[in-house]
Amino acid sequence: MNETTNNEITNSEITNNEITNSEITNLAISLLEVQSSNKRIETLIRAISDKKATNIVILDLREIVSFTDYFILCSGRATRQVQAIADEAQDQLRKEGCRTSHIEGYQKAEWILMDYGDFVVHIFGQEAREFYNLERLWRDAKRTEIKDEV
Repeated sequence: MNETTNNEITNSEITNNEITNSEITNLAISLLEVQSSNKRIETLIRAISDKKATNIVILDLREIVSFTDYFILCSGRATRQVQAIADEAQDQLRKEGCRTSHIEGYQKAEWILMDYGDFVVHIFGQEAREFYNLERLWRDAKRTEIKDEV
């Protein structure tokens, strides 16, 4: 009788290990997706910094919404600079195999929105940044500020 109980425990442990292995696999896949997303965000930050974007902020929305993980906000001083920031971001991310699913506001360049699925880039002219104040709207998000280059 003890032998049967030991076999049942062993079989139960095997079943638990299979579930655990499945969970580990799912966790590993999620970790790879996060690492891939982080690499693309690093590429984005480098690209927009190269075009002298200012006031760069990353809002972590993962615990707040389900439609995206991050908002990346930045500002440009003039219409042409806002467009140049968007162009460089798109070019550098494309080199990494990452394409935007949607771009809005490019022609007017007061507020360009670039949707990459797991993150959304908001490139503002200074007046639009102050007016829309997304940092206030999403104040519950974890916030990371990227220092402007001097």
